[in-house]
Amino acid sequence: MNTVTITILVLIALVLLWLVFAYNKLVRLNQRVKEAFSDIDVQLKRRHELIPNLVDSVKGYMKHEREVLEGVTRARTQATSASGTEEQIKAENALSQTLRSLFAVAENYPDLKANQNFLQLQDELSDTENKIQAARRFYNGQVREFNTLQETFPTNLISGILGFTVSEYFEVESVDERKVPEVKF
Repeated sequence: MNTVTITILVLIALVLLWLVFAYNKLVRLNQRVKEAFSDIDVQLKRRHELIPNLVDSVKGYMKHEREVLEGVTRARTQATSASGTEEQIKAENALSQTLRSLFAVAENYPDLKANQNFLQLQDELSDTENKIQAARRFYNGQVREFNTLQETFPTNLISGILGFTVSEYFEVESVDERKVPEVKF
């Protein structure tokens, strides 16, 4: 064998080796994104389980606020039945918005604000929301790392061919949701 043949074989081996490493890294990061979204999903399910109890505890006090309660129930149903990351993100953002309106209306009911069951559910929901935010940050970090690898040279030449697609960030949809809610006691 001459040196040209050996050089070509070494280059082919290096390219194949790089392909294997690039593919494995893409798979690993893709799995991290899925795991991070699963962490969000766990907290979202916890929130979904708390909402019926919250609605039940509020019903007796908010007899004239039927529309708000129906909106929360409808948004919860849409969130639990959402499929796909993008649809689930939209449904969860809508649910967050309806929960904010429920808590805003609850401010008009002093007896409700003093109810121990309502306060406990509100605390649990607040804790869950904090966990959801932390899980979203972690998920978005994993998505950033995965998407960056896919979009940088030379991995961008093969990521699409290998069937990898850019993942969606789990972001707040509207400007109103980015505002800090005003809480009065």
